[in-house]
Amino acid sequence: MKIRYDEKLMKIMNLFNSLTQAKLRDCIITRGFIVFVVEPGEAGKAIGKHAKNVRLLEKKLKKKVKIVEFSTDVLQFIKNYIAPIKAKDIKQEAFGTVVITPKDLTGRGLLIGRGAENLRTMEEIAKRYYSVKEIKVI
Repeated sequence: MKIRYDEKLMKIMNLFNSLTQAKLRDCIITRGFIVFVVEPGEAGKAIGKHAKNVRLLEKKLKKKVKIVEFSTDVLQFIKNYIAPIKAKDIKQEAFGTVVITPKDLTGRGLLIGRGAENLRTMEEIAKRYYSVKEIKVI
């Protein structure tokens, strides 16, 4: 899948780079928030001390910001994406299905979201990098 950026997205990416000095891999505007995917090992730098960079970005962009560290392993990427929610188990099944087992019902609700909105957003982002067909939360 070829990823295209418009002028608005390029400006947002430029703002991110100038504020955080972290190596940005991708930027996705989703329902209600912006996801910044950074290179491995750059999450701490992107978030900043006491989440200073995240708060500054949220203030300037007037949207919620989520920073995710990229990984070549799909399961590690999903673990990074769902943080700080802890999963009991994340496994990949046949035909590109990823199954997440959260530790508690609260985590399950947060992963799925109202109308499965959070789950579908996570699925869309995972499909950009990996051959994931579906993500399930049980």
